[in-house]
Amino acid sequence: MNKKKIELQVLNISNSQAQAGAYAMVLGEINGMRQLPVIIGSAEAQSMMIEMRGIVPPRPLTHTLFASVFKVLGATLLRVLIYKVDNGVFYSYLYMKTEETILRIDARTSDAVALALRMDAPIFIYDDILEAECLKTEHSITPTQQTDDAASRKKTLKQLKEALQNAIDAEDYERAAQLRDIINQHKKP
Repeated sequence: MNKKKIELQVLNISNSQAQAGAYAMVLGEINGMRQLPVIIGSAEAQSMMIEMRGIVPPRPLTHTLFASVFKVLGATLLRVLIYKVDNGVFYSYLYMKTEETILRIDARTSDAVALALRMDAPIFIYDDILEAECLKTEHSITPTQQTDDAASRKKTLKQLKEALQNAIDAEDYERAAQLRDIINQHKKP
């Protein structure tokens, strides 16, 4: 079985108002319009934000340590693959290469993405999972794109509210909570 894979990028990380200490990581389809919100822990969110902003802490964080260990051992991270979702929990594999051996390692999606950011590795998801779990937007969004103008923010907010209503109608309350948190973040100035 050769399922279609879609490449993703980290678009945003924001506080989750549904759970204390939780954050919403938004992954976006490269050259596409679908976005995938994933609830992650504060340590992983902090680790990703530090890497994305180019901050160098005085001592290595856990994900930086793992990336360093992999490099010293001669392993490269080929890719991350989000291969499954179950009750809002995403499952991922790290595909590592050492000499002539390719290893597949099970990992939490948040840890896998934090490592991918540090090791400059692509992040993939199966198309059917992305289609089932995504938010659809009318245009492609990149991490550096400015969406601060009022019309764009209003349009995105409308799309998010429609997705929220669809989740409520489908009685997918966990997804609805995730969308509510993202909507609250979009409402902030």
